[in-house]
Amino acid sequence: MPTPPNDRPTLARRTWLALAALSLAATTSMQATAQQTYPNKPVHIINNFQAGGPTDILARLLGDSLQKALKQPFIVENKIGASGNVGADAVAKSPADGYTVLFSIDTVFTTNPTLSPAMPFKPEDFKVVMLMTASGLLFGVNPALGVKSMPEFIAKGKAGNLNFSSAGNGTPAHIAMALLADAAGIKATQIPYKGTAPAVQALVAGEVDAGVIITPGLLPQVQAGKVRALAVTGQKRSPLLPQVPTVAELGLKSMEFEAMQIAMVPAATPDSVVQVLQAAMVTALQQPELKARLELLDMQVIAETGKTAENHLAANRARYAKIIQSAGIKAD
Repeated sequence: MPTPPNDRPTLARRTWLALAALSLAATTSMQATAQQTYPNKPVHIINNFQAGGPTDILARLLGDSLQKALKQPFIVENKIGASGNVGADAVAKSPADGYTVLFSIDTVFTTNPTLSPAMPFKPEDFKVVMLMTASGLLFGVNPALGVKSMPEFIAKGKAGNLNFSSAGNGTPAHIAMALLADAAGIKATQIPYKGTAPAVQALVAGEVDAGVIITPGLLPQVQAGKVRALAVTGQKRSPLLPQVPTVAELGLKSMEFEAMQIAMVPAATPDSVVQVLQAAMVTALQQPELKARLELLDMQVIAETGKTAENHLAANRARYAKIIQSAGIKAD
């Protein structure tokens, strides 16, 4: 927009005002046009984790709803590797036009910056479309350990070193157990496995004492009596195991940990385009059928946007950086 004149003649000031009005009108018109015309071609959703995982399932469910609402194909592609950094980097370097959207887990933007300081992008390279859903983790033990509650587990941990399985170094399970060790003053040695399935198998087989694992991954073993569930790390009880208390209910609020499924676009994407996506996503996430399917995955809709979402991510990034550094956690 032009700079206003100081002591110029009245005609000059009127000219400036006219130019300013034209500039504002043009900006408003461009935003309105973007809202009216976006999307006018297929939109690519990049999921930076494996096909069949929770984020991938969410991307495909929500992609179908967005496709119906916005009358354009929403195509899900998987670009995996480096704890989500490969897919995120591809989106960071894509045109900032709303036609490439990242569906990810928040750890790419909260723990990865500390675990992988040389990663090829920064959180500031992205704009949050929405923090869509949140999932706590389930804390379980092998029944042979002989504990039936978190207080009993903590007492045993203070008396001697326990071990636990995780899906790998630097994963949410690793961070969550580090939070517990810090909050309760216990010793717990991580035994990393290559993914959730072998981490669950190790817990069932008694190779480890405990595990902090996504609830759907551990649920069948809990139902079969092969694993004893002690707590969930989310802010709310899991609808899959409503009888299991949260860590906050047990006086361990500092152990709260949730994995959030998030949608991001390159930072320069126009706000008007982001608003189109947000409106369609909010509508989709309110659909009872979709919410019911997400509950089976232990995903609870939060639908945070704007500064609320940005501040949430920034606070988690600062919180996890402290525990990663103090515990000496390294990425695989």
